[in-house]
This record gives sequence, C-alpha cells and structure tokens, in this order.
Amino acid sequence: MAFNRKKTINSNPPSKNTLKIKGIIFCILCIMAGVLIIKVYYDNRYKNSNKDSQNITTENSVIKKADTSQTESENNRKLEQKYKEVEKSFSNKQYVDTIAKADEIIREDNTFYKAYNIKGIALCYSNNYEEGMNNIDKSLNLNPDFGYARFNKALAYELYGKYEEALNWYDKALEVENYIWSYYGKASIYGRRGDVSDTVKFLKIAIDMSPDIKEIAREEEDFNPVKDSQEFQDLVE
Repeated sequence: MAFNRKKTINSNPPSKNTLKIKGIIFCILCIMAGVLIIKVYYDNRYKNSNKDSQNITTENSVIKKADTSQTESENNRKLEQKYKEVEKSFSNKQYVDTIAKADEIIREDNTFYKAYNIKGIALCYSNNYEEGMNNIDKSLNLNPDFGYARFNKALAYELYGKYEEALNWYDKALEVENYIWSYYGKASIYGRRGDVSDTVKFLKIAIDMSPDIKEIAREEEDFNPVKDSQEFQDLVE
C-alpha cells in the first residue's frame, strides 16, 4: 500500500515583529563588534606608546650617562694637568707653592688622592710633620695601593729619624711598586747605621735599575759611615 509523503512547507512570510527583532539583534552585534575593534585598536596603540616612551627614556638615560662620563673625564683631565704643575713646584723645592696648588685641586675634588699625598710630603719638608702625615694618610685612605704615598710615608718617617717605621713603609711601597728610590731609601738608612752589608745590598739593586745612582751615592752624606768600606767603594766606582 503506497502512501503519498509530501514535505510540509510553511509558506507563510515572517511577521513584521520578527524582522524587527532580527534587525535589532543585528545592530547590537554590529555595535559590539565595533566597540571591540576600537578597544583592540586603542589597547595596541597604548602598548606601542608605552614602548616608545620606554625607548625614549632608555635613550635619554644612555645619553645622560654618556654626557656625565664625558664631563667627569674632562674634569679629571684638567685636574691631572693642574697636578703636573704641582709636581713641578715640588721638584723645584717650592713647597709653599706646592701646598697652595694642591689645596686648589682638593677644593675642586676632595677625592683626588694624589693632591693630598704631594701636599703631605711638602708639609713634612716644611717642618710640619703631623699635618704632613695626616695628608699622606688621607691619600692612602682614598687609595691604599698608591705606591707614591706609601713611599712618601716612609720618606717622612726617615726625615724625622723614625728609621724602623721608615724601613717598614719602604717595604710596603715595594709591595705595590718596584720603585728605585725605595731601595735607595733603605740603603741610606742602613748607611747612617754603618751597616755595610745591607747598605750595599739595597744600593746595588738601585744601581742595577739605574747606573746614574752611583754618582748620587758618592755625594750622599747618609753613606758617610760606610764610604770607607771596600764593598761600598767597589760598588760606586
């Protein structure tokens, strides 16, 4: 037995209310999509803006550090130039001028350890042992391994007859710098004591480093107690 199977089709058109609701839903979806797009756009723009800002900040920081470093380098160069003038005054035994110029450097930079050192030894040569030593110690506090300050501390002790302390500090100076005058300083102390063996021992090291020391040693009064010894004469002939 056959049956007629017909597909039922709703031939009635959608109502006006249905179309209106669909239109409203479509508009809402469009608005939401637009809002989402705008939000994503501004979020990305904000992130990019932050990155640009961070990059600019980093660049400015690098530039600032470079400028600061350049300024410090220029200041150090000027101070080193002034220090050369101080050294020249000291070499010419112009101790008052040495002290005054060293003070100028210290006023500009109170961490410039070289100025304290040379001021200190100039004060010691000017019969101001205590203040001189204080300045040498300031130099060493700023830079404990500054060989010239260690040497000058030894020299200051020697100038004021503190020979054991002087020998100790000449050794400390030699720990950081193989300085010819540290050996000569030790030799001169042993020379005053009449110790031929140690005088010759350390003077020979100085002479091996610079043969010109022979002429200086021949005229050095500190070696008077040992000048008649054959060992000394053979060394400086």
